[in-house]
Amino acid sequence: MEKLDRIQINPKICLGQPVIQGTRITVSVILKLLASGRSIEDVIQIYPELEVADVQEAMKYAAWMVSDQFLETQVP
Repeated sequence: MEKLDRIQINPKICLGQPVIQGTRITVSVILKLLASGRSIEDVIQIYPELEVADVQEAMKYAAWMVSDQFLETQVP
């Protein structure tokens, strides 16, 4: 995975969930807002401490995490 310098994982912050560095805003909260149809601008309006690059990096982090997951399937 490429370096993502806006994402922080610390067991003492939000139980170790990935957050935007310097905040307690989790990547999952950002993704849930986007998945529910909110725009990046909406997310920033809800959380004005975020920047566009923070939201983009949250999406990039999620994409990398999902691409590293493999589901074993059986071939009949």
